[in-house]
Amino acid sequence: MIYTIIVYHLVQAKSNQQLDRRRMALKQISSNKCFGGLQKVFEHDSVELNCKMKFAVYLPPKAETEKCPALYWLSGLTCTEQNFISKSGYHQAASEHGLVVIAPDTSPRGCNIKGEDESWDFGTGAGFYVDATEDLWKTNYRMYSYVTEELPQLINANFPVDPQRMSVFGHSMGGHGALICALKNPGKYKSVSAFAPICNPVLCPWGKKAFSGYLGTDQSKWKAYDATYLVKSYPGSQLDILIDQGKDDQFLLDGQLLPENFIAACTEKKIPVVFRLQEGYDHSYYFIATFITDHIRHHAKYLNA
Repeated sequence: MIYTIIVYHLVQAKSNQQLDRRRMALKQISSNKCFGGLQKVFEHDSVELNCKMKFAVYLPPKAETEKCPALYWLSGLTCTEQNFISKSGYHQAASEHGLVVIAPDTSPRGCNIKGEDESWDFGTGAGFYVDATEDLWKTNYRMYSYVTEELPQLINANFPVDPQRMSVFGHSMGGHGALICALKNPGKYKSVSAFAPICNPVLCPWGKKAFSGYLGTDQSKWKAYDATYLVKSYPGSQLDILIDQGKDDQFLLDGQLLPENFIAACTEKKIPVVFRLQEGYDHSYYFIATFITDHIRHHAKYLNA
């Protein structure tokens, strides 16, 4: 019996070491100096997603001498880690406020799952930041656990960040991701913000397609990844939410985003949310670039407090 227990613990220890080695083995893909800091892209073998994954990380000048807060960006449908770092213009504000900014990819890639590349709003580039439970997808499509657990562990172990100071923001599908990450983990994130988030996915076409595919037909399971439902049961830990939404956003007009449902739920629960409807702006990175500095400031206020 004692022998069996010792063998079990040795096997467990070896397994944990292998997991740790996979987590820590980073391959640098690129490095570019920007506003005194470094914009880097890395690749690693993801334990949660069972595939190679890329993520971008910006190290501000301050990171050369001390640990900095970590701000996670979650991108929208069809995006990779490249869209945000090349289009949003966030670097100057991140440099000035001393924030390490991390931008992961939006889904596993190259998993050879039947149907993963058939549409732009499901499968590749459309992980929806959920942990899939349906057989076809559950081995790889675990983006929620990846962005809330595996990636932060990887960042904390390999970069000069303070694990106690992290925040999250995102756009569209990634705005949905940011909101649910914050709402499902009270106290984990110091602040949250979003650009044109999918606020009530159980009621919109994008959400219904993704959730039925990844989570199955039982709609009660969908609510665990819906910000409007999550905010109704949020335990009240302090959380200030900032949302910018373009008034001329076609996806707003098409009923994909439904911010009014989320605002109503926040109001009912007395959770502070600043919602800014921006006249003339659409869903694009031109809109994001216009207001990105406001969002960086929003997070810096809490991360550097």
